[in-house]
Amino acid sequence: MSSVPPNGTPAPDRRGTLVAAASPPVPRLMLAAERASRAVLDGGWWPRSWDPAAEVPGLVVALSAKYGRIRQMMLSSSVWEGRFRRLVVGEVVVRLGWFATMDPALLVAITDVGDQIDLLVVPPSASQPTAEQAMRTAADPDNLTRAHKILAATPTSPVSNANNSEAKAVWDNEGGSIAANGMRRP
Repeated sequence: MSSVPPNGTPAPDRRGTLVAAASPPVPRLMLAAERASRAVLDGGWWPRSWDPAAEVPGLVVALSAKYGRIRQMMLSSSVWEGRFRRLVVGEVVVRLGWFATMDPALLVAITDVGDQIDLLVVPPSASQPTAEQAMRTAADPDNLTRAHKILAATPTSPVSNANNSEAKAVWDNEGGSIAANGMRRP
């Protein structure tokens, strides 16, 4: 079992399993009313912090209610403050993968039936108007803009990657690395 430190957020056990609180906080989340086949994203999520133990359990509950049981999540290891390999939410166990090459503005969830849910991750430090605009764009079924570009285009966005050079690659969740000029790298 996991222990609960003084701040109230559960900690993972020695095996990397975190048992979530009985009723995790409701996430700040906007999802598309229907999944569009050509949309790049299924919605946007604005976590309150970069603490995955505090933020991810509520997201799992919300996504499971809309899409069915979530079995796996993939996140960027470059921005989150902690790591655990498994998350227990009620009777559901979700495997988590942490990837240094993954765009910090993207979270990928996989359902039990294999559906992939791609979410924009708005930095916790974003202002409410900025976050809501970015999440609305991400949840628009006609949106064809990738997560990092939505954040870069949002006025006053506190995107941590905003100072990166154009030559720096961004992970593309369809399976490859794409440089800013759109050319695939080998």
